[in-house]
Order: sequence, then structure tokens, then C-alpha cells
Amino acid sequence: MDSVKLTVPPEVVALCDALRAGGFEAYLVGGCVRDLLLLREPKDWDITTNAKPEQIQALFKETFYENEFGTVGVVTESEDPRLKVVEVTPYRIEGKYSNARHPDEVRFSDNIEDDLKRRDFTINAIAYEPVTGKLVDKHDGRRDIKRRVIATVRNPAERFNEDALRMLRAVRISAELDFAIESGTSAGIVANAKQLEKISRERVRDELIRILMSPRPMQALYVAQKLGILRYVIPELEEAIGIDQNQAHSFDVFEHLLRSLQHAADKGWSLEIRLAALLHDIGKPASRRWSEEKKDWTFHGHEVVGARMARKILNDLRISGEMTTTVVSLIRWHMFFSDPDEVTLSAVRRIITNVGTGHIKELLNLRICDRIGTGRPKEQPFRLRKYMSMVDEAMRDPISVAMLKIDGSRIIKLGQEAGPRIGWILHALLEEVLDDPKKNTEEYLESRARELMELDNEQLQTLGEQGKNRREEEDNAEVQKLREKHHVN
Repeated sequence: MDSVKLTVPPEVVALCDALRAGGFEAYLVGGCVRDLLLLREPKDWDITTNAKPEQIQALFKETFYENEFGTVGVVTESEDPRLKVVEVTPYRIEGKYSNARHPDEVRFSDNIEDDLKRRDFTINAIAYEPVTGKLVDKHDGRRDIKRRVIATVRNPAERFNEDALRMLRAVRISAELDFAIESGTSAGIVANAKQLEKISRERVRDELIRILMSPRPMQALYVAQKLGILRYVIPELEEAIGIDQNQAHSFDVFEHLLRSLQHAADKGWSLEIRLAALLHDIGKPASRRWSEEKKDWTFHGHEVVGARMARKILNDLRISGEMTTTVVSLIRWHMFFSDPDEVTLSAVRRIITNVGTGHIKELLNLRICDRIGTGRPKEQPFRLRKYMSMVDEAMRDPISVAMLKIDGSRIIKLGQEAGPRIGWILHALLEEVLDDPKKNTEEYLESRARELMELDNEQLQTLGEQGKNRREEEDNAEVQKLREKHHVN
């Protein structure tokens, strides 16, 4: 047993101290120890002990115990959400797994080594006692951390038959940490891949999401395919392997999708964009046709087919309805592109209406992923920059009398008869507000409107026309700024 000093939050140390003061052992275990040894910040903290659930609860003021595996949630006073509840679990010995998901029975143990030998991977089977600095590493987890490999604790087939999700978890951890999967463990995954059929889609979904949100999702999905488990996650992706595209693409559909996804990950974009990038061309295998005229492949309507397929895939994975709607919409409209010299603002507004103002930027980002996924190095060519500029132009609030804190009905109530004078007054007021935005108050505008109402038609029309011209100049200037922003002058 080695001794090492690792940085542990005081809230966690206090819980371990309380267990030791109660006469029990207390170790940190699992991913948090692994991450500390890798100098990574743990996402959560798990404590294991030889105390039984009722003994754990007796030591702490606020706890909850609602599961069959002995895990007690201990509520702390920490402001850090990762430390608000710390899970404390008795040492466990697990019985047979008859369904490749859960142990048939769980027994508590007095021995930390019993608990470690039931764990999935060696790098997660290290225990650390923060008070003394003692490390318990009976399965060479530290060695595998140094080697940067993922290996099962003892026999891979045994581990994967206990819980088949561990196979997908191995791929996910490899993507998160950039570790290789040890050859014996890889062989165990290949041999037992079919066991994933027994795993609930919700559990598969959770691991897939963590893969997609990792720094290396492309690598992970390639590995999953090579090991034979991708077909139990999104089988439709395998249908894209070897589907050559037209001359605009350097890769088959499968690699194109993974490269598009990877760019979304490289940019740190949302899960919605990553899912859309992964699935945006999922309809291409079904819609591919050879064109004798072009002497090339065509994929007419693949976005419609793909949107329908994506909805089925996301529903099968139990992705939320709201997220599914967003992703399907992005896929359906990802072929919005056309010649920027011909596209009109009204066409851009229709696309914005189709995907929603809250998702139009995601659609543009998806287009960037699509472009990089073809093998082209430039994210934003002129065509895309021009479209981005037009989107900004279509979405901005135009400079108009609607910006004023007064309207025509209010001016009528002040005593002005309906007619063209209303418009002249509003445009005259707008020019003043453009010069000095502080004047855009109900009090000032009503007072100034009364003054303008005293002018004759010729004087008022002159001021109104000046205001209208000023509005058009300011509006054009705003559009010009947007075009300069996107370098499309």
C-alpha cells in the first residue's frame, strides 16, 4: 500500500473524518481517485466504508437512503453543487448477474478489497484514504493510468456479462481520457457485444451523451464500430459505412458524419448541434441514386428522409421530446443553402421561421460542421458569411417609429386628427431620438408632439421627411455594419 498526498475538498475530508471518528474506515473510490491521480478535477465524489447504511445515517444530520445497493446520500452545507450531496456506500460483494444489468443480490463486507475486486476497470479500482494518504491498489490501477490503458478488473468476459453497459463505458472513458483499451479487454468486448441488447435504452443513451460531449467523440464511435457495439447504439450509422458520396466530398457518409461531429466537439458546441452533426446525413444511404447525366451520385431529399430517421433514432434512445424536435428541425433544414447573389431576405426569414429564432445560429453552426466534414479546411467561405450577414439583418429590429415610446393612437388622444400629419410627427420625433436616445420617454415625446401639432402642414411635412430620410440612412448604416462584421462588403 502506497502513500500519496492528493487534494481533496474539505467537505469530503470532513465526512471521512466523521466516519473514522465513529470507528469506521473511509476511503475515496472510483472515478474521483482516478481523476485526482491524473490531476483532473473530479465531477463527483464517492466514499466507501465498512459502516452499514443505518450506521452511516446515524453519523450525519441530513441523509437519504432510497436504493437497494446500500448507497447513502449525505447532504453537506457546501455551495458547490458537486459537493452538495456525497454518496457513501458500504463495502459490497455482489452476487450473480442473471440479466447482464444488475446483481441478483448485494451483500455488505468488512473488507475494502472485496469492494475493489467487483469494480469494472483497474483505473477505477483504487481506494484512497484522505486522512492518512494511504492508497489501496490491488489491481495495478496506477500502472494502467501511467500506461494510459483501460483494462477490466480480472476476467473481461466476467465483467461484461455482469453488466454489459461496461463495454460502452470503456469506449466512453477512452474518449474522455484519451486512453487506449487494452487488447484483452477489447477482445472481451468483441466477444460479448451482443449482451448490450439487454441494456435499457435509457442507460445506453446516458453513455452515448457522455461520449458525444467528450473531447474525442469521433475516436470513440470509430472504436465502438470496430469492437462491434455501435450496432447496438445507433445501428443506422453502420449503414453509412462505405457509402461513397459525390465529388464534393472526400469521405464516405460514415466518416463524413463523424468528422462533422468532431468539429462540433472541437468548437465546444451544444449536444443538440453534436447530435444533428452526427445524424444530418443519415438519410443519404436510403436516398442515394446514380445520375447518368452527372456521372455522379445524387442524394435528393436526403434531408427529409434523414429527419424522419433521426426522429426514430432519438425516440428509440429516449432523448427528450424538446431536444428531438430541435435536432430533427436542424436536420430537416440543413440544406437551406443557395446562391447568396440570388437568395432574398424573405427566403432567409422563411428559414428562420422553420427552425425558430432560437435555433437559427445552431443551423448555421451545423452547416459549418457539414462543411468541415467534407474535408474542406475553411469554416466560413464567402457564401456562408453572406448568409450569416443576411440572417443577422433579417433578425435585427429595424430602425422605425415602432422604437418610440409613443404611437399614433396616443398622438390622436393628444388632439391631432387622423391623417398624414400623424406620420410626419412620428418621423420628426424619431429623428430627435436618433440624435439623443435619452429623449425617448413618454413625457418628453408627448410634450414635443404637442409643439409639433402647432406647426402648419408644410413645416411639419418638411420635418417628417427629414426624419424619414434619417431613418433610412441609419437603417442602411446598421446593415453595412453587419456586412462588415461578416466580411461581406
